Amino acid sequence: MRIAAPAAAPYTARLLGTVVNAMVRSILLFTCIMVCSCATVAPPPPQARAELAAAGKLRAAINLGNPVLAQKDAATGEPRGISVDLARELAKRLEVPVEFVVFDAAGKVFETLQTNSWDVAFFAVDPARATEIAFTAPYVVIEATYLVRTESPLRTIEDVDRDGVRVAVGSKSAYDLYLSRTLKRAQLVRAPTSPAAIEMFLHEKLEAAAGVKQALVAFARTHSDLRVIDGRFMAIEQAMGTPKRNAAGAQYLRQFIEETKKSGFIAKGLERSGQGDATVAPPAPDQ
Repeated sequence: MRIAAPAAAPYTARLLGTVVNAMVRSILLFTCIMVCSCATVAPPPPQARAELAAAGKLRAAINLGNPVLAQKDAATGEPRGISVDLARELAKRLEVPVEFVVFDAAGKVFETLQTNSWDVAFFAVDPARATEIAFTAPYVVIEATYLVRTESPLRTIEDVDRDGVRVAVGSKSAYDLYLSRTLKRAQLVRAPTSPAAIEMFLHEKLEAAAGVKQALVAFARTHSDLRVIDGRFMAIEQAMGTPKRNAAGAQYLRQFIEETKKSGFIAKGLERSGQGDATVAPPAPDQ
């Protein structure tokens, strides 16, 4: 008498084969992901590391005058914010310590360019600065507008450029440089820093103060006699920069900024520092 083979055997073999194939595909997919991930954070070339950390550390200029990019921690007094996060991450990839060189105005950062006191800095892109600084593509775009008194007849951005209108600005800020080129009739009155420009606007009874929208809105929120004009007179493109002599370093910074935009690093950093309404810049055109 013949004994038939169990009917389940072919099914079991097929099932085992399916499981094995699935495991192989999973391993291949995981390997691919790991390889791709490593490719996006390739180590910096030796020449870039040598240029950006010539002193054996990364010296990052941090501008506390722009609250979207950096703030002073109330508890520790240390700088924090997206520019600080980027500097720390860059130093990590360069495998060197980071040192923060703190300023209260972007203009003061630029003035120290020739003193070799920093290796990287965070600026608004501007033609006047681009003659001496190699910029990345922007990583954050913020708006600049005007602060006026509640009863002011100035209602629109265009209203400000009139005879007799005095506008307080932080000296050599991005909006100072821009308004110096574009205002035809209004007069700019310069203060050492952007916060000082607001104080000048108040104490000298000027007609308007120019500045970063977020900072002006926050100030107006605690002063019922002030308001912020709707709209913007410029979009400020914030980028990372290094002295032009650092050609290899500048090229690596451009790749670094594009990768941190794409990965969500910048968006998360802005959110963590309470600046979630700032806009992450789009990818660079050649990326």
